[in-house]
Amino acid sequence: MLTAVLLPLLAATGAGLVLLWPTGTPPQTGVVATDATYPVGRVIAATTESCAGENEDRRPDGDIPDTVACTLVTVRVTGGDSAGQEARVWAPATVRVDDVPPGTAVVLVQYRAPDGEPEGWAWFDYSRTVPLGALTVAFALMVTAVAGLRGIRALVGLAVAGLVIAVFMLPALLEGKDALAVGLVGSSAIMFVVLYMAHGFSKRSTTALLGTFAGLAMTVVLGVVAARTAHLTGISTEENYRLAMLTGRLGGDALRGLFLAGVTLAGLGVLNDVTVTQASAVWELRDADPTASRRRLFSQAMRIGRDHIASAVYTIAFAYAGAALPVLLLLEVYKSPLYQTISSGEFAEEIARTLVGSIGLVLAIPLTTLIAVMVATAEPVRRRHAAAVPRAHAHAH
Repeated sequence: MLTAVLLPLLAATGAGLVLLWPTGTPPQTGVVATDATYPVGRVIAATTESCAGENEDRRPDGDIPDTVACTLVTVRVTGGDSAGQEARVWAPATVRVDDVPPGTAVVLVQYRAPDGEPEGWAWFDYSRTVPLGALTVAFALMVTAVAGLRGIRALVGLAVAGLVIAVFMLPALLEGKDALAVGLVGSSAIMFVVLYMAHGFSKRSTTALLGTFAGLAMTVVLGVVAARTAHLTGISTEENYRLAMLTGRLGGDALRGLFLAGVTLAGLGVLNDVTVTQASAVWELRDADPTASRRRLFSQAMRIGRDHIASAVYTIAFAYAGAALPVLLLLEVYKSPLYQTISSGEFAEEIARTLVGSIGLVLAIPLTTLIAVMVATAEPVRRRHAAAVPRAHAHAH
């Protein structure tokens, strides 16, 4: 039964990868490429000086009213062809002298000028390679120390998932492939690799995979309905609007499909979490009581599932609330009416994404539990249980 369901899904995923695979042709975004590099450097000194800035660059700590006080940073380049060279750049208005003490690692933009013209330098950002790299190594070590070989396999699966997103999904979306199809195919490919890579090939893993696909299907259907009925166009933030302008796809089904692809991809992690946990719970309950009926096994597993539903639902909500915290603070400052706020484009998309993902999550748990119960009870009782039950029965007598 599992093979009969799984093989068509695997074949459809493979066919989708072939049909939707990007051709490698760069999209015509209208952006003119500039000859620029991004070398890393170290701050030598930083001073506060007057500059010809805009209103948003003005600081209240200027000695003269309305004087524009800017931070001028002197940087010695440590990487690239210009290593050893010094550059003086204006930092953004949010960066003060105390924020860039000597030795601070920063990233600059070096604009290559035509022959005979001086080259240009500009501030790009802080260099965060070392702290982020240290956090990544710490995460990998903790996962490996606690989960062992399974944790290592999970990390490899995570790397493969990132590769699928970078090599397949993003280029295909930029080339104008159907966004919903790309999201479904990419998500399916990720699930096939990640789940089996982390948990191995077994009936338990296959059950969790089928439950994930069922929840994913529910999420997509509800997402399509929500996007059309709530008129979610996908152009709700400045980033989305800029993307639409550069790619030439303003409104219509293109950006709505991009919204749906994001909903599909965002729901993968939590769906995989609950389906794997629920499938494992069914097998453990079956192992503890091999004589339990299907109805009793389903009821016991759903008691665990209900606790998981309660925790997972507010996990999703808190995750979105944390990501949107600056926007929530702005709304508090503006004192906008609540009904007007939640119906605005940006919040409507986040609310729809949260609710659609939560509904798909809730439906995936009983579906996974039902599949797991059917598969687990179809297996013969383990011999050690078959031998243990009569002994226990005789001892009771």
